[in-house]
Order: sequence, then C-alpha cells, then structure tokens
Amino acid sequence: QVQLVESGGGWVQPGGSLGLSCAASGMIFSIYDMGWYRQAPGKQRELVARITRGGITNYAASVKGRFTISRDNAKNTVYLQMNSLKPEDTAVYYCRAESTFYWGQGTQVTVSS
Repeated sequence: QVQLVESGGGWVQPGGSLGLSCAASGMIFSIYDMGWYRQAPGKQRELVARITRGGITNYAASVKGRFTISRDNAKNTVYLQMNSLKPEDTAVYYCRAESTFYWGQGTQVTVSS
C-alpha cells in the first residue's frame, strides 16, 4: 500500500533551520506532484509548498524566500528546507501526493526561544 513517511521535525530557535523529508513507497513517485502542508493548533491545514513532477515549484506567500521544496525521484523522496524560521511556523507538517488521498502522518515543528 501507499505510504508517505515524514521525518526531520523538531524544536528550533527563531532564525534557525530545519530540513524535512518525506519518503514514499507503494506508488510511482515520479508521476505525482507533491506538496507540503502544515496545520497549527486551532487553524486549518494550509499548503506550504508544492513541486510538480517536472520540478516546478510554488510557495505560500508566508514562506517564500525562506523555504525550499525539492525532490529526488531516484530516492522517492520530497524535501522541505526551512530557513529563517519564525514562531508562526510552528505546526505539524504533512506531505501529500497531490490530487490524491495519500498523506503522511505528520511531523511536529516547533519554533520558540
């Protein structure tokens, strides 16, 4: 069956960096657009970044210039590099195979001093 497994979350001080990974299995990874989403307590889940199967990227305005999404089709993995982190970036981060019901289980990112 399809599995998306995120890793790399944790705690970081404001201004710091974290890198997230999402490893896919049970699917032909290279044909899917992939997205990173996040959900903060009491808020709706929102799209953070998306990368098409051709490598075209787009970002939420709140993270543009600070976050970078990338993918390695040979490793069936999508990444999210997060720099200059702010407390408002605190959330559970999920990856998703776009236009499907396939989601990862989420990884917590906490930005605080």
